[in-house]
Amino acid sequence: MRGRVFDVSHGTTKDGPGIRTTVFLKGCPLHCLWCHNPESQRREAEMLFFPDKCTACLRCVSLCPNGVQTFAEGRHIFRRPSCSLCGKCLSAGCGALKIAGKMRDVEEVLDEVLKDKPFYDRTGGGMTLSGGEPLFQKDFCLALLKAGKEAGLHTAVETAGAVKKEALAEILPYTDLFLYDYKETDPERHRLYTGWDNRTILENLCFLDGEGKPLILRCPIVPGYNDRPDHFAGIARTANRLKSLIRVEIEPYHALGEGKYAALGRERDDFRLPTGEYDPARWCREIGSQTDAEVTLA
Repeated sequence: MRGRVFDVSHGTTKDGPGIRTTVFLKGCPLHCLWCHNPESQRREAEMLFFPDKCTACLRCVSLCPNGVQTFAEGRHIFRRPSCSLCGKCLSAGCGALKIAGKMRDVEEVLDEVLKDKPFYDRTGGGMTLSGGEPLFQKDFCLALLKAGKEAGLHTAVETAGAVKKEALAEILPYTDLFLYDYKETDPERHRLYTGWDNRTILENLCFLDGEGKPLILRCPIVPGYNDRPDHFAGIARTANRLKSLIRVEIEPYHALGEGKYAALGRERDDFRLPTGEYDPARWCREIGSQTDAEVTLA
């Protein structure tokens, strides 16, 4: 069983209990305007090119068999349409070029995850699958979770819930915790911001809760988009209905991924973060005042 992985992050502390290793799988049905991992959206591998990291060593020019990497007037030119993603240019080692999405088998990924097992044992950590949407590669996701449980790991899955209920049901026996994204209460706004209605997402959340699976509700808050009192009230109402909820995590928007769009050769969707009040602590207080659930900053 093989799947496409675009990153493996060691020593994470925000993707479930204890110290964890988070495996990021490629592909996502949503297209959130504020997505900070655009390299996660498409299923296929992609090349990222960061011109500011180029040292003008010209090694990539000699390494590329297709003439994709060239220099003109002291400027590195990357002819993206001609790139075969062979990866030979990466050995230039400057960090200006990176392929997102390598095909890896379950054993290879698990071997990397198990390097940190002493930390899991001491802290109650484990393996988290994220994305993109990990269930976009459901069979690979399921195989990884099974292998993780066989190795004695605590397992967690971060999902946006825009998947078939049957996919969630398949991974249930091998998943100890769900980190469930809750992006927008209003159905029309949800479709505008993500490309999906939220009906299926809310139905799947109720399904997981009914199965008694521990849940952490993760809520990205983006000023000017969903930092509204009615959305905060919607988060609180949802939290109040969930019997298996551990806590609500507020994820304030950050702009750390904005440069990736240009690196992928993409124009970003019409998204502009407006200036104005940006107060995550206030958001937590406002939501927390309407629910008995714990509300924290992620």
